[in-house]
Amino acid sequence: MSLRFHEIGETNHRILNPFTDDQLMLLAEICHVDSGTRQLDLCCGKGEMLCRWAAAYGLIGVGVDISRVFLDAAYERARELQVSEKIVFVEGDAADYPEDHHQFDIVSCIGATWIGGGLVGTLKLMLPALKDKNSLLLVGEPFWIDEPPAEAYDMIADGDRELFTTLTGMYERFESLNLELVEILLADHQGWDRYVSMQWMAISDWLRRHPDDSDAEALRAWIENSKREYFTYGRRYFGWGVFVLRQR
Repeated sequence: MSLRFHEIGETNHRILNPFTDDQLMLLAEICHVDSGTRQLDLCCGKGEMLCRWAAAYGLIGVGVDISRVFLDAAYERARELQVSEKIVFVEGDAADYPEDHHQFDIVSCIGATWIGGGLVGTLKLMLPALKDKNSLLLVGEPFWIDEPPAEAYDMIADGDRELFTTLTGMYERFESLNLELVEILLADHQGWDRYVSMQWMAISDWLRRHPDDSDAEALRAWIENSKREYFTYGRRYFGWGVFVLRQR
């Protein structure tokens, strides 16, 4: 899905993943977020994590995203929650942002590991921005709940059998980087249902307002493909979660 399709499809989302509001705030508790916590959020979307955690706990954060549409929404959310002085948003490629001189207590990339060519590559690019070995990595990533039929790889992963793996496979990928897995928060069917169906509604509404747009046919095709993908394989075989890690 193109960036424009992504922006249209998530018009009504605040959290751009199959993650509930309660889970978002529970994750802050798991990470012991407080007024001294500094966080870098790569592909921050509309900045809901940073803004909510800043409002509730006093977190200071930096969010990086390529979408001006999402960042405009993030700035608005920061103003709404009166945390603009605590959060900085940067427009740009999130893969280029982490540097060795950064000193963050938390570095997160929730649902966008394409920035590093996959899970392992993204974790590698996140590591330099950590303050020390007690700092946390938060990564949101899909996984196969059970080994799916061959057709599921074609429909969900463009035929790439290595792109996603099972939970066991994910654990092995973490171990390959000498990272300790310390917590998980997994999405459930309700979270998935809300996430995908809100996309369908947003795009359906947009098409009714813009029936002659040059992208209209492609968007209509996306709606149908998304529904078929989700009902045929996604809801049964495809999971998603946030994994909390730190260096050994």
